[in-house]
Amino acid sequence: MKVFRQFYDLLYSAAVYHAKWDYEVSMNILKSKKRMFILLILAAIIPIIGLYVADAADIIGGKKAYAPSFYTTTVFLVSIAIGFCAGLITGCIGAGGGFIITPALMAAGVKGILAVGTDLFHIFAKAIMGSVLHKKMGNVNVKLAIYFLVGSILGASLGGFIQKTIYDKNPILSDAMVSIIYASLLGFLSWYGISDYIKKRKSGKQPAGHGGHGGHGGPAVPTATTVPGLAGKLQAINIPPMVKFDEDMVPGGRSISAFILAAGGFIVGLASAMMGVGGGFITFPMFVYVFGISTFTTVGTDIFQIVFTAGYGAITQYAIYGFVFYTLAMGMLLGSLLGIQIGALVTKVVSGLTIRMFWVITILAGFINRVTTLPKQFTEMGYISLPKGLIEGIEFVGNVVFWIVIAVFVFWVLSNFFKNIKALREG
Repeated sequence: MKVFRQFYDLLYSAAVYHAKWDYEVSMNILKSKKRMFILLILAAIIPIIGLYVADAADIIGGKKAYAPSFYTTTVFLVSIAIGFCAGLITGCIGAGGGFIITPALMAAGVKGILAVGTDLFHIFAKAIMGSVLHKKMGNVNVKLAIYFLVGSILGASLGGFIQKTIYDKNPILSDAMVSIIYASLLGFLSWYGISDYIKKRKSGKQPAGHGGHGGHGGPAVPTATTVPGLAGKLQAINIPPMVKFDEDMVPGGRSISAFILAAGGFIVGLASAMMGVGGGFITFPMFVYVFGISTFTTVGTDIFQIVFTAGYGAITQYAIYGFVFYTLAMGMLLGSLLGIQIGALVTKVVSGLTIRMFWVITILAGFINRVTTLPKQFTEMGYISLPKGLIEGIEFVGNVVFWIVIAVFVFWVLSNFFKNIKALREG
C-alpha cells in the first residue's frame, strides 16, 4: 500500500506542477496583446481553412478518414466550452484539467486517436505562445535537457507508432485502448483521492489554499542539501557519460548518468504520445523526486523540454498523419485562457477542502465516462456479447454522469465568482 500511496503522491504532484505551468503560460498569453492578436487571427483563419476540406472523400469515421466530416460553428463552440471547463478545473483545483480534455473530447464524439493528437497539439501551441523560456534561460541545464530529449523523442515515436498501428488495425480497438488508459489512471487517482479527502475531512485539516495551485502537494520537495533515497541511489550509478548539474547549489555539483536521464525521457515521451498530456505532466516530479535535481534547475529545464517533447509528438506523430483537429485545438486554447483565470480567482474565496472535493468528483466522473464505453467497444470487437440496448444504456449513463458533474462544477465556480466579484475586484 505504501508503494501505491507514493505513486499517487507523485501523480498528484505531477498534476499540480503541470497546472502551475499551464497557469503561467496562460497568463503570459493573456498579458500580451501581440500574442492574443495572433491567437485570435489563427482561431479565425483555421475554421475557414476547415471548410475547404469539408467535402474530402476520406473523412473521420473510417480507417483512412482523419479530417472532420464537416465543420460547423457548433463544433468550434463546443471546443471552447471544453477548454473553458478544463481551464476552470486547472485554475480552481490546481490539478486535473489536463486529465479531462481527452475524455471530454471522446465523450463529445471525437475518435480517441484524434482526441489525443488534438490535445497534444493544443499543449504545444500553448507552450509556444506562452513560453517564458527567455526569462528562465539562466536556470536551464542544456545537457540535462538534451539527454532527456533523446529519450523523450524515442518514447514519443514509439507511442505514436503504437497509436497509429492499433488504429490502422481497428479504429474501435484504438478507442478502447485510450479509454482503458484513462480509466486506469483516473480510477487510481479517484480511489486514493476519495480516501485522502475523507481523512482530511475527519481530521478537520484544510488543504493549503490555491495561492497559485495548492492542496495536496505530494512528497516534500528536496532542498539543495538533501537528496531523496531513490535519487541518491540513481546518482551513485556511475555509467558514463555523467551529466553534472546544480553546480551553483552544491559545492562541486551533482551528477547522474545520461542513460538514466534518457530512460526518464523515454517514459515521459511515451506517456505524452499515448495520452496527449504533454511532457511537463511527469517531468517535474521525476526531476525533483526521482533524479534529485533542485527545483531551481528543474523549472527552466522542464519548460525547455516540454516545447520540444510536445512539439515533436504533436507534429511528427499526429499532425502529419491528419490526426489533429486544428479547429478544436484553437477553440480549447481560447476557452482555457478564460477558464483558468476565473478558476484561479475563485480559490481566493472558497475553502481548500471544498476544492479537494471537486478534484475527486471531476476525476471520478472522467473515470466513469471512460469505463462505461468499454462494454460497447468490446462487444463491437466481438470480445464479449451483450444486448445492444444494454451497452448503449450503460454508455449513455456514463456520458450523462460526466456532463452533469462538469456542468455542476462550472455552475458552482461561476456562481462563487459572480457572488464574490466585488471582493475579488478589490483584492
